[in-house]
Amino acid sequence: MKNPFERFKSYSSRRKEIPLDSIIKSKDMVIDKLVAGYEKVVEEEVKSLVWVVERGRLMEAYSEAEEAIADIDYKAEDIEELCYELDGNERLPYLITGPAGIYISALCNHAGENEITLKLGELRRKMHMIGYRLPSKKRLIIEGDMGNFVGSHLDGGELILEGSARDWAGAGMRKGKITIKKYAGYHTAEWMIDGEIRVDGRIRGIGKVVNGKIFEMGKPVYPSSNHLSSGNDSFR
Repeated sequence: MKNPFERFKSYSSRRKEIPLDSIIKSKDMVIDKLVAGYEKVVEEEVKSLVWVVERGRLMEAYSEAEEAIADIDYKAEDIEELCYELDGNERLPYLITGPAGIYISALCNHAGENEITLKLGELRRKMHMIGYRLPSKKRLIIEGDMGNFVGSHLDGGELILEGSARDWAGAGMRKGKITIKKYAGYHTAEWMIDGEIRVDGRIRGIGKVVNGKIFEMGKPVYPSSNHLSSGNDSFR
């Protein structure tokens, strides 16, 4: 009787690595490269142990992030994994949430996908600067609460935060749309040039707005005849 398994002899039984192993190894290599890029970006900040949110410094840090990721082949799903790697990896002696947010934003802005969802509700620390300079035709959805400067300098993209933002949300945004499902903190839309911000919950304080539209709980609060444009924290 002919052996029914004869035709399978060509499949080597000595193979040490199954395809899944290769996939996992390749993914780990991508994350390692992304972590190395982050470490390069924050090297100077770690030396001085400060992070100053100043326009010139932000642009410089963002340019450094773009340079660090230029030769890395990554996907949108790798960005979410990197967030948790930065948040919980014991071999990383630091996580500066400002530069981390700038770095994550650069990855989102240059990803091949036009729509990215990051499920970050389980992060121990709230990242700042998420959505920085999000460009046109990009849609970024974030699940969870974030820190300061969410959507700062947004440049035409759509940012949806399915949680709350702290202070300075939409600061300096040029165009585009930000939707915050819960509440926003003080100085919301500070120096906003144009675009639209919708906050489904309360806004604790609106900053000095140049132009644009702001909605709180479905109602327009800027521009309006009785909005407070002094930029102080007494709006709410």
